[in-house]
Amino acid sequence: MTHPFDSIYSHGFIRAAVCIPHVRVADPAFNVERTIALARRASEQQAAVALFPELGLSAYSNDDLFHQDALLDASRSALIQLIDASRDLTPVLLVGAPLRFENKLFNCAVVVYRGQVLGIVPKTYIPNYREFYEKRQFASARDAVAREVPFLDTTVPFGNDLIFEATNVAGFALHAEICEDVWTPIPPSTYAALAGATVLANLSASNITVGKADYRRDLCASQSGKCIAAYLYSAAGPGESTTDLAWDGHALIYENNTLLAESQRFAADEQVITADIDLERLIQDRMRMTSFQDSVADHRERLRTLRRVPFHFQVPAGPVPLQRTIYRFPYVPSDPTSLDERCYEVYNIQVHGLMKRLQATGIQKVVIGVSGGLDSTQALIVAARTMDRLGLPRENILAYTMPGFATSRTTRNNAHALMKALGVSAHEIDIRPSALQMLRDIGHPFANEEEVYDVTFENVQAGERTSHLFRLANFHGGLVLGTGDLSELALGWATYGVGDHMSHYNVNASVPKTLIQYLIRWVANTHQFGEEASRILHAILETEISPELIPHRNGDQERPAQSTEAKIGPYELQDFNLYYITRFGFRPSKVAYLAYHAWRDKNQGPWPDLLPLDKRHEYDLATIKKWLEVFLYRFFQISQFKRSALPNGPKVGSGGSLSPRGDWRAPSDSESVVWLEELRRNVPA
Repeated sequence: MTHPFDSIYSHGFIRAAVCIPHVRVADPAFNVERTIALARRASEQQAAVALFPELGLSAYSNDDLFHQDALLDASRSALIQLIDASRDLTPVLLVGAPLRFENKLFNCAVVVYRGQVLGIVPKTYIPNYREFYEKRQFASARDAVAREVPFLDTTVPFGNDLIFEATNVAGFALHAEICEDVWTPIPPSTYAALAGATVLANLSASNITVGKADYRRDLCASQSGKCIAAYLYSAAGPGESTTDLAWDGHALIYENNTLLAESQRFAADEQVITADIDLERLIQDRMRMTSFQDSVADHRERLRTLRRVPFHFQVPAGPVPLQRTIYRFPYVPSDPTSLDERCYEVYNIQVHGLMKRLQATGIQKVVIGVSGGLDSTQALIVAARTMDRLGLPRENILAYTMPGFATSRTTRNNAHALMKALGVSAHEIDIRPSALQMLRDIGHPFANEEEVYDVTFENVQAGERTSHLFRLANFHGGLVLGTGDLSELALGWATYGVGDHMSHYNVNASVPKTLIQYLIRWVANTHQFGEEASRILHAILETEISPELIPHRNGDQERPAQSTEAKIGPYELQDFNLYYITRFGFRPSKVAYLAYHAWRDKNQGPWPDLLPLDKRHEYDLATIKKWLEVFLYRFFQISQFKRSALPNGPKVGSGGSLSPRGDWRAPSDSESVVWLEELRRNVPA
């Protein structure tokens, strides 16, 4: 029995195909055979929609041959042959043909599905400049009188205002336009998107000239991004006339400004490219993008005139595996160049945030606790660069390592070595006496030498550290720099109020743990602070992530006794969950589905640059589900009150922050049951 996890169509995706057939000029019989062959290939790949080039049944480059009855009749016959062949094919087909209506000739996109013509879309903008003379042969959509035209034994919708909606697949709404239409200031697809179309398709011929391919990419990317839609583009390929022009067979699939698939240009063979479109992601973004909805309201009268053509889409039966790269680290680019740019940008956002806060307050000193762990390391190197940019000495960074009952030699030595390498004012305060006094005052068993390591024992230490930092800031006229990161805030892994939850300003507030690891690795590998600092930074990256609040029972003080990830889950998984839950609001079963495809095989798919081989992991579905349950409970039910009282800090990425003044506003006393039940009901494990 096929489980819903086996098919993309159970998780809000559809598969799109763009096809580039060989053609012969003025030979519809040949062209339709090639079109049908590629349509079958798209069907075998279980596509929901398959796009073909402009005037593909006749070929585009016929010039005045379009005025010949023989060619028009042959094109019509080819179209009828295609309609008949489509009866047992999976996708909605969008094919180009010259068709006569109202004593005019139109350059048409014909939308065909399982033996039926759903509608005919004439080209709106007819180019007549430079190498284009289309007005010599074709009328525009605006010249049409009828909104329905007779075709075969029925009438079909006709116009550029048609949206083809699948009644049984949420969000599957298709619009077609033709070539020049997207090169205009307001393409027809813009109105269609505002009216609900999510898949925008462009049948194009588009001869190739130097630099034109990049412009096509820009157009498709921009249109898909502005319309929060998928954009499919198919340009004519081999076989078109080269009397005066050349053709490169350029096919593109974009989703909301992201390129999902692209053909090989100037290929000798026919091509079918495919990509899986995430309709739920588009719907989510449109729902929350207020400017998109404002644009809908501004054009409501125009949008009411658009016509909807319903059809029932036969969802492919059986397994349809996901054919889409799901990046394991959504906050961290896999491409080396992009990763370098991301690290540079995030690092400088943090620096500029701190610079402004110091300038605004007139404070020239920073007080920071340095544990030898990841978060305080990142905050410390941001502070060091901030002082450099402000022209202040790094000695103005008052850095304190504050060993407690469980501080290991490894982290303590790394903290001292890093402070020395950066040239900050380095200090150590042993918090054990003050923590022990607090434990005595409250009557905790540890004060009587009992090995009771409960949450009180842990939080007394965290509170003592933060209390010292604030009083040191008072004493020295400094600003307490926070170190806690986005991942810890999501999971509630911070001691509230008087603990590491609080500071005067937190440069890490919207930086997830996985990205902090890469930021530190980037700083080390690019030697931002010299060879010795880089060596220490690499040592810190190799240290177990730990709160270091509970000691080893055997007395070992060399390494941390606690593992944070053993308690709350691997940060690489929890950051993945955080991104898709907060950025897109996906239901938990979909997040698990995406995580499964991203993490099930460490030997496949791109990994971010700089990640050592021994740090590359994989997770089965049961493990993914287990830690997602932990995330859902901690995020939705027990930790929002901490996020409702966050100190200031800069937002660094489009993945969002959890500031109550920014991306995330939520009640502190909500339940997690609907998320947990949805996960348990729909994810096998």
